[in-house]
Amino acid sequence: MTPRTAGIMAGVALLAMGGASAAGAASPAPPVVHAAASQGRPVAMLTATTPVRARPATSGRRIAMVKATRPITGAPTVLPVVARARGADGAPWVRVLLPGRPNGRSGWIPAASADLSTTSWTVTIRLSARRVTVFRDGRSIRSFSAVIGAPSTPTPTGRFFVEETVGLEADHAGAPYALALSARSQVFQEFAGGPGQVAIHGTNNVGGTPGTAVSHGCIRVPTASITWLAAHAGPGTPVTIVR
Repeated sequence: MTPRTAGIMAGVALLAMGGASAAGAASPAPPVVHAAASQGRPVAMLTATTPVRARPATSGRRIAMVKATRPITGAPTVLPVVARARGADGAPWVRVLLPGRPNGRSGWIPAASADLSTTSWTVTIRLSARRVTVFRDGRSIRSFSAVIGAPSTPTPTGRFFVEETVGLEADHAGAPYALALSARSQVFQEFAGGPGQVAIHGTNNVGGTPGTAVSHGCIRVPTASITWLAAHAGPGTPVTIVR
């Protein structure tokens, strides 16, 4: 683990211890793709570092650059697709959710810059119930009681996704796994060298009773629950956090 990776992961773990869209308005917004549950949710795995545009055109304002791999694990970057369109030249574009600040931002990338597929999995976190529910093809199949952010360091709400699945050593906070999300804390701009990234992770070495609100923004679930999640909700899995 490099010092930079360690710092990022420390930021996620220590955060656990304690939105506006960027879509362009220069042209009519293309229709949002609502995939049927049986078809899965569309996702795009980047094949190279990719510029993100405010509208589906190479002349559109560049709003971000997204690397082809994730910073902690080096796994491919997989982004949920929320809309499709064709440019003036007929080339296909996809609008994707993006990692980082501001929470919930999105933008357009050429479809040719990614491998397009689908995921059957989605996750909903309901803060009022302090519960994580996992869906496959639109059907609820697992539900876990969870620790959520304290009132002074709340878990952010909105549309997010799993950026990468991180295996943690037994003595690390939040072991044995952390699902690093695209969500960022609205209280901590950075923490212990990391970007204030929110994660779903275990309770090892941090504690917390499921059903309570005591974390710095992350979501903690028991060991058996996070182990199951890590095996099923992979990178690109949409995660919706609601009140």
